[in-house]
Amino acid sequence: MTQPPHDEPTAAGPQELREQVEHTREELGRTVEALAAETDVKARAKESAVDKKDQVAVRAGVLLEETAAKAEEVKEQTVLKAWELKEQTAVKAGVLKEQTVLKAGELKVKAAQAAGRVEGKLPDAVRGKAVEVAGQARVAAARAGRLWEDKAPEPLRDRTAQGALVARDKRGLLLTAAGVAAVAWIVRRRRQG
Repeated sequence: MTQPPHDEPTAAGPQELREQVEHTREELGRTVEALAAETDVKARAKESAVDKKDQVAVRAGVLLEETAAKAEEVKEQTVLKAWELKEQTAVKAGVLKEQTVLKAGELKVKAAQAAGRVEGKLPDAVRGKAVEVAGQARVAAARAGRLWEDKAPEPLRDRTAQGALVARDKRGLLLTAAGVAAVAWIVRRRRQG
């Protein structure tokens, strides 16, 4: 028989010897399995692939979170910029409206002044004729309005009604302008005739 290893004591009896043999077999089996695992290239490659896959999944998750955060930041900046532009537009629209109202007021005053000057210079007969012509114009306008209601298509009537509302709001200015135009027309006809 062979000589036992120096680091292990010799067995005292057959039972102990069997236990030592069994223990040695188990250690030898584990050693063989460890060596087989190290030499199993396919298994090691598979483990490496799984590790790489896990690393890629983690990195993809990180990139996805970073992208989502950046998208949210861009969205917030866009909303803020749109709000700022809306506010700026509203302010500019308000300024333009105020300027338009002021300019319309100035024009109304000038038209009233011009009408007053012209009316003051007109003879009574011309003034009377202007009043008569204005009445006839109202009657003709009423007839034209009824005819329009009967013949005009619905969408066109709607748009015209909106224009009429605007004209009613500016009635004084329109009447003044119409009066000045009528007086100027009458004066011109008298000079020619």
